[in-house]
Amino acid sequence: MKTEGDAKQEGKLSESWSLCTVQQVEDFKSLIKIFPLWSTTIFLSTPIAIQMSLMVLQALTMDRHVGSHFSIPSSSFLVFTLISTAVSLSIFDRFLFPAWKKLTHRSMTPLLRLGIGHVLNIVGMAGSALVESRRLHVVRTHNLTNQPNSVAPMSALWLVAPLAIVGVGEAFHFPGQVALYYQEFPTSLKSTATAMISLVIAVSFYLSTALINLIQRITGWLPDNINEGRIDNVFWMLAIIGVINFGYYITCAMLYKYNNVENAEQKSETVTDA
Repeated sequence: MKTEGDAKQEGKLSESWSLCTVQQVEDFKSLIKIFPLWSTTIFLSTPIAIQMSLMVLQALTMDRHVGSHFSIPSSSFLVFTLISTAVSLSIFDRFLFPAWKKLTHRSMTPLLRLGIGHVLNIVGMAGSALVESRRLHVVRTHNLTNQPNSVAPMSALWLVAPLAIVGVGEAFHFPGQVALYYQEFPTSLKSTATAMISLVIAVSFYLSTALINLIQRITGWLPDNINEGRIDNVFWMLAIIGVINFGYYITCAMLYKYNNVENAEQKSETVTDA
């Protein structure tokens, strides 16, 4: 803070380390206050990054044919998450959010959207674990465990359901993050607020790579031949991490106080109606 004691006779400040205004101090406090909530989104996006990587490996060992003449490329299954997100956003804006506002007489808060996103993400990881358990059962039943290039007689479309659930979750938590950061960040950092999601995604992908390497080192769940591995255990682990992270999120959300409740509601309505 600038104080009278810091001024020299020439009018300059003698203590360069204290060159900040009261507003800058308050802005910094706002960033510190929102940091715990921001950190929960890192462990929200990390399982999604791992799911995207493992899903491609799963699809390669499953029947990807749709009809007799068309086979879905394994990496194209990622599109189902994006489609689910896009469709969900349209449905939410047209029906869910207006209905919620009509019933509760207030818009759905960013923290609630984030919470729903956490829950759906956990459900999606559990769904991926169940699909992989079924795939491994089919592989063992047909004695394909030692044949890494074989295709199990199980449709790869089973992968769509958990991917779609994760996509619906993204339709909740990504817009929720945008609304939260934009309304809570200081005015001078509004443009920076919209980039926070990109930062979360970047950190999450790096963290997912580190986590996969760690799993390969200390467990036998991710061998070169996934038919001999336990990818289902990886997904169960991600679901458990999601539950722990959700508990952390609830704690942070309960302790968090909006900087301006009226502004929070108004801006939430603006984002919902956009």
